[in-house]
Amino acid sequence: MLKTLRSWGKLTSHFFSRRNRDDMIIGEVLTTREVITRTELETALDVQRDRLFQQGVAVPLGKVIVELSYATEEEIVSAVNEHYRIHVTSLSDNIRGLIRRIGDSLTEDVPAPRVPIWLQLSVTMTVVMLLTVGLLSYVILERQKEKLYNHAVKLGMVSLGYFGSNAKIPLLEDNILSLNALIQNAEGVDGHLYALIVDTNEVIKAHTDPSQIGNTMVRYPPTGQVESRGEVTYFTHDAGGVGPVLNMSVPIIFKEKRLGEVHVGLSIDFIDQLFLDERAFLVISTMIISLIGLVVAVLFGRRFSKPISSLVVATQEFAKGNYSHRVDSRRNDELGRLATAFNRMGKELFKQTMMRESFGKYVGSDVLELIMRNPETTWLKGRKNQATVLFADIRGFTAYTETRAPETLVEELNNYFEIATSIILKHGGYVDKFIGDAVLAVFGVPVNYENHSERCVRAAVEMQQAFRQAGESGRNPLLSRVGISIKSGVVVAGSIGSQAKMEYTVIGDTVNVAAYINALAEGGEIVVGSSVMERHRDMLEVESLVPQKVKGRSGLVEVYRVTGIRDYGH
Repeated sequence: MLKTLRSWGKLTSHFFSRRNRDDMIIGEVLTTREVITRTELETALDVQRDRLFQQGVAVPLGKVIVELSYATEEEIVSAVNEHYRIHVTSLSDNIRGLIRRIGDSLTEDVPAPRVPIWLQLSVTMTVVMLLTVGLLSYVILERQKEKLYNHAVKLGMVSLGYFGSNAKIPLLEDNILSLNALIQNAEGVDGHLYALIVDTNEVIKAHTDPSQIGNTMVRYPPTGQVESRGEVTYFTHDAGGVGPVLNMSVPIIFKEKRLGEVHVGLSIDFIDQLFLDERAFLVISTMIISLIGLVVAVLFGRRFSKPISSLVVATQEFAKGNYSHRVDSRRNDELGRLATAFNRMGKELFKQTMMRESFGKYVGSDVLELIMRNPETTWLKGRKNQATVLFADIRGFTAYTETRAPETLVEELNNYFEIATSIILKHGGYVDKFIGDAVLAVFGVPVNYENHSERCVRAAVEMQQAFRQAGESGRNPLLSRVGISIKSGVVVAGSIGSQAKMEYTVIGDTVNVAAYINALAEGGEIVVGSSVMERHRDMLEVESLVPQKVKGRSGLVEVYRVTGIRDYGH
């Protein structure tokens, strides 16, 4: 059985927290209401876990917090009452049971996303597309602009070479007519705004504007960097209404003698205009492409976000315990595989829940929680603990069975066990086992309560009252024949059995004495050992019975019959 538990624990460890969910929720309540800090909560949980490993008992989180002086019991009780709208007076009350009975959800709804994933994907794709197209367009345009500028420079250099070669002799002879005839050829070249030839004194000898002939040349102020290629110098300047102009010049040299210079002016306004036209075209193209991309991104984004939203809904349903919820997995991609895996997980969770609920009926919810939180630990091997043992047995059961039909007998036994179990669990006890017609219960393990003996006594009194009330109809005579015995002391609690079958139980002298003195309790009576009577002398009304000799003990065991209980309504 232990081997089965370990294998099962590995499988379920992915789906169930290693810490007690109720303690975590109560801890969240205390941190939210600023009763304790997050660091204090983590420390308290660590201490609680350490005690589980070292002592084999689960101490309620609230008591650990009080022991660590992080908060008072009154502060914790007040916060829990206010949050869950319940009424408990101390940490010894069954807080977990009250929380579960009011159906408080241990999970919170997943909040809706502020920005849907399809919108994030669409915006991201659109921004990336805009940046990519914009950057690419800018680089292309700049390169194109540079190429056109270099082309203009090359064109100007061709013109300068032509004019410089043919102007040497006319300039040497000061033949103004030949120089101007040569310059006038520039007007037929596309992009040329002007051309002129000056002598060494910078007197204009030829110009495309005849009115400038004979004037001293006024040099244009450059608007950019002055560059040169060999003997050619060029720069841009502003020519007023015609826009930017590329001014290029080269000296006229004849037999190593400088005769003057030739200047040409090329319009580069067409480059800027072409740049603007191309940029407008690219902007419009970019907008169209971005619009198409946005539509495609939205469609793809919704295609991907819809199954994710379905998975979120499925997660919420699983959190509510609806493991039959299924996700549409009709996709041939990773999301389809994820949906299939999610559906399989739902089936496994359903199976594990059924196993958990069914298994819990055999070992008890407290033991099940300890196993589920720490399936690989060795604390189940056995530890000594202070606890209180309760035995409930039916007087004359063997003779009674001879007169009842089996079906009726089983129904009456189940009714008896149901009443006993519900009251034991209500007071924080653990139903160890059913032994024929007897019930063995223990208080103080596996969940440690300082007032375990008081809880046990109150559970026994309430059980007898419940048996008496349920048996008044006469339908179940067994209920009036139940005798209960109680004994406090040291017990050994742990997992006992073989690899094929094991059970969590308690053994020891305390258990043996409780079982032995049970024979002294008649139907409807409760007998207790001296340790219980001494501890609750002010609460119990008892009468002393004859001390009993118990096998294995050298002395006599003092036994008391409970005749009443004071302040039971407390």
